[in-house]
Amino acid sequence: MDLFTEKNIKPMLISEMTEPFNDPDWIYELKFDGIRCIAYLDKDTELRNKRNLRLLPKFPELSDIFKNVKYRCILDGELVILKNGSPDFFEIQKRALTSNNFKIKLSSDKYPASFVAFDILYLKDKELIHLPLTERKVILSETVTESAKLAVSRYIPEKGIELFEIAKERNLEGVIAKKKDSKYYFDKRTKDWIKFKFLKDMDFVVCGYIEKEKGITSIILGQYRGNELIYKGHVTMGVRHKDLLKCETMASPPFAEVPPGNENAVWLKPKLVCMVQFMPNEKGMLRQPVFKGFRDDKEPLECQEEKMTI
Repeated sequence: MDLFTEKNIKPMLISEMTEPFNDPDWIYELKFDGIRCIAYLDKDTELRNKRNLRLLPKFPELSDIFKNVKYRCILDGELVILKNGSPDFFEIQKRALTSNNFKIKLSSDKYPASFVAFDILYLKDKELIHLPLTERKVILSETVTESAKLAVSRYIPEKGIELFEIAKERNLEGVIAKKKDSKYYFDKRTKDWIKFKFLKDMDFVVCGYIEKEKGITSIILGQYRGNELIYKGHVTMGVRHKDLLKCETMASPPFAEVPPGNENAVWLKPKLVCMVQFMPNEKGMLRQPVFKGFRDDKEPLECQEEKMTI
């Protein structure tokens, strides 16, 4: 089946974070704090997320980016919204979770999204996934005419440590390191693509919440160990979000074991996924967790237990 016709690509995944390094066999590019997106561009624009859900209804301002490519192609990249010159994950997630067309129009006028392409998988009826990354990068640059709505991700060879320091100085999310000769593997996590981050992002199942003073809400988090949901801690999100109110409540917790301190919890059916950012540490605990937003591009069972250690 033709990749363009089928429109069912699951993008290549990025491996666990590691310490920054320099290597002449690798290239390095900034990690953008946005939504992973596959763009199918021909005589119109089709945007899909990692679950293959259509994104264009949420980001209508990108409907004409097909005009910025020379040929029919499939691009892999990131949807981002810039505020004060930096990607804003909260704004892009808020848009992705909005179904109100009026709010989408207001947001697209005030905070227009951009598509940042970092790979090309298909061009003029031919798959490119078996070509080395550096060849795909050249083809990508030759295919795309950049604009405010469609950009090509810049990269540097060899100097991963230096780029990581720049990312830290500018409060960006981190750096992606990729082997120059890496092929593209659908829905696979390999050691050819890895991330350098000073903070770790992880996805959790929303299992309940506790209302505290001054309207503050503490979300109860879980992850699956196989098919068993395991308690993972709390994160404070501020005022109670309307998405929590939509969730169906439960009379008892979804965990086999619940530590003390959750006696006043409102338990929810595990249907909602959120992203939490925290500082990795030796104890494997959620240190200084920050709620980043809810996700609609991931199923709860995909939130499998991960290492939280350094």
